[in-house]
Amino acid sequence: MAKPVFILNGPNLNLLGQRETGIYGSQTLSGIESMCRDKAAASGLEVDFRQTNHEGELVEWIQLAANAACAVILNAGAYTHTSVAIHDALRSLEVPVIEVHLSNIFSREPFRHHSYVSPVARGIICGFGPKGYELALEALQDTLAAK
Repeated sequence: MAKPVFILNGPNLNLLGQRETGIYGSQTLSGIESMCRDKAAASGLEVDFRQTNHEGELVEWIQLAANAACAVILNAGAYTHTSVAIHDALRSLEVPVIEVHLSNIFSREPFRHHSYVSPVARGIICGFGPKGYELALEALQDTLAAK
């Protein structure tokens, strides 16, 4: 069986649908997971969808992805802007990484304009809400097919 795409979500994303809906929308994380599973199945991919509020757990999942995943889609939430540990873990991967954000981080507070993920990601998708996850899966399908 082929390795899954790890879709990793960081802090506070478990509150989607209730937290700052004007910024993040009304879709819940479980709704996004269902959408990703449907999109992946239609593309012949499998996903392993996870969320944590703990930086160390996110680092461990990234390390696990080195051998257990064919690619990573990462919405690191606030850790995007603060975590050198996540940056370093991502640097160790040989699989493609796509950074995803629901909101356009570049149109928000200045501290959100810097990403520790972007320098080690193949690409970044932001500002398209939950559709960003689908766009990331589409991009990975093309990337993985080219291997």
